[in-house]
Amino acid sequence: METGWQQLAQQYLVDEDEAIIALNKPAGIAVTGERHDTDLVELAAAEGITLYPVHRIDKVTSGLVLFAKDLAAHGGLTRQFTKRTADKRYLVVTAATDLPDTGVIDLPLSVGRKNRVRIAAPRDTIRREGQLWTVDQSDLLAGKNYPSRTEFTTVARTDRHTILLARPITGRRHQIRVHLAWIGYPIAGDPLFDKSGGYARTHLHSLSLRVEAPWRADSELALTATPGADFFSTGSAPILENPAGLLERIATE
Repeated sequence: METGWQQLAQQYLVDEDEAIIALNKPAGIAVTGERHDTDLVELAAAEGITLYPVHRIDKVTSGLVLFAKDLAAHGGLTRQFTKRTADKRYLVVTAATDLPDTGVIDLPLSVGRKNRVRIAAPRDTIRREGQLWTVDQSDLLAGKNYPSRTEFTTVARTDRHTILLARPITGRRHQIRVHLAWIGYPIAGDPLFDKSGGYARTHLHSLSLRVEAPWRADSELALTATPGADFFSTGSAPILENPAGLLERIATE
């Protein structure tokens, strides 16, 4: 994406004050730290602006991303992510129709060859009991693993797709993508896990974030980033006929 920071900040601005700036990031541009790619932090730095990412979303993921403008604000915000008090919600499209109305994926993650995130156990040891996916501790692979939990609610169904509202209780790298892929429901268009083809992008969107913000009059940040039209389209056909109605319903629940 060939554009400058100021243009991006104006086009995708969600909220800004003296301590933070939040953007509705399009899919296809990195937040920070991607090799061989220009990212948002670098673009801002090229224009003399220092940003501190409070959290990260993948390059292929669209949606809400929050930056601090100074280290004091950054420390207070990132501690909420570390303590798991930050409330994050993502929209997900899967090319499946048999997911339950609600579910919990409680599967530890590890890092394998080529720095790839995976479930820290053989795939065939994953057990489903109703709406819960787990593995026994005795089945964990040798090496370091990271407890990881994703909760989801089904918010829409079509004859080809299920749309989920996912809440990552932990915030591991690639967590939602790996969790859904390893239980057999990869995110539509995910270049790592979905081999079906037919999608123009990865259908994962950072929808909302709620954190404490003591410097603000209401003492909190409650942010929402509306997904673009590309999220509800394969690129050649609509995924959902009335996405505005779905988003309105989610906002009021």
